[in-house]
Amino acid sequence: MSFPTDIDQLVDLITERIRTKLHNENICTDDPDCGGCNACVINKPWSVRAIEEAGASRITTRHNNNSIGTVPENMATLIDHTLLKPEATQDEIKRLCEDAKKHNFASVCVNTTWVPLCKRLLRGHHSKVCTVVGFPLGAMSPTAKAYEAKEAVRQGADEIDMVINIGALKSCDYETVFEDICRVVKASTPAIVKVIIESGALNEEQKIIACTLSKLAGASFVKTSTGFGQGGATVEDVALMRRIVGNQMGVKASGGVRSSDDVKKMATAGANRVGASASVAIVTGQRSTSHY
Repeated sequence: MSFPTDIDQLVDLITERIRTKLHNENICTDDPDCGGCNACVINKPWSVRAIEEAGASRITTRHNNNSIGTVPENMATLIDHTLLKPEATQDEIKRLCEDAKKHNFASVCVNTTWVPLCKRLLRGHHSKVCTVVGFPLGAMSPTAKAYEAKEAVRQGADEIDMVINIGALKSCDYETVFEDICRVVKASTPAIVKVIIESGALNEEQKIIACTLSKLAGASFVKTSTGFGQGGATVEDVALMRRIVGNQMGVKASGGVRSSDDVKKMATAGANRVGASASVAIVTGQRSTSHY
């Protein structure tokens, strides 16, 4: 199947495919909140924006988009201070939170097991608690991702970074990708959701489709990479993602951002959030060899 190069036409095409799948064919998603009538669009108002005529244009982000394309004076406010390695210890997580408070990072980004500790350590500070869902592969079932997100928010997560179902996307199964994101968005309320598209594993057309589906599903951000997959953030990918989502969503650059120059380049290209484990080195003018 060929796709138009015009972004608006692409949004319309994908929206029509989702409408057909969910509405005309009465596809039930086995959501526990469903009444069993198969009228999923009626029983799931959270997915209505995907079939409304102007659904995509109604997606908004809580973040100030007037700064898109600029670098704030306090660069730390762009950064999600990240520690996602599986061998991270409690002492390392504590230092992460101390760093966040000292340098005023936007958030700390940790695995879900550390959410309660970070919430306690950051109580009273503006830095948020961000966690990852379906990480780093994205190949879990939508139900599993939604449960993980809901539990993380219950324990105090303010932001959810979910990994897209990359295999479904590359198989052109866009309904599954869309439903996957929608379930996490619904389960995460009131936390915001950033969708990791793993841009290094996708061609340009797939990146466009992934961002379009994220926008239709009501996510607040699209994010380049897990930092554990193929490649990391590039200026070209950030610029493409910003062009697709416009000013209605955030764009997070992550993976290989190691210096203040890297952050400036990503921000100029359109990122209004950056994920980095080298955060302290970045804001103090050093350079790190960290892979994330």
